Amino acid sequence: MSRLNVLLALLLSVTCVPGLRPQSVDLPPGPLQAKMKTACLECHDSGIIVQQRLGKAAWTKEVDKMIKWGAVVDPGDRDAFSEYLSENFPADKEPYVAPRRARAKKK
Repeated sequence: MSRLNVLLALLLSVTCVPGLRPQSVDLPPGPLQAKMKTACLECHDSGIIVQQRLGKAAWTKEVDKMIKWGAVVDPGDRDAFSEYLSENFPADKEPYVAPRRARAKKK
């Protein structure tokens, strides 16, 4: 087996083992949820979004930054993305607390 095949097999085995990847938190329901999932979760887990607490101007800046980095967002949806994020994850909202998961004990 070539080194590349070994590396690919190892990578697939690690990414496909249940419990090793963080569990994704669902984005809040709404008319833009599906578009947000398509644009944002292509590159990162939803946890990075739901833990943020930003004002509308900061969310707009984040959306613009992600578009510059390659997020596929229809230009007509840019403002709606910022609105969705600022309504669901405003600066004055309680901090996000990730659910705790029990870890298997090593023997």
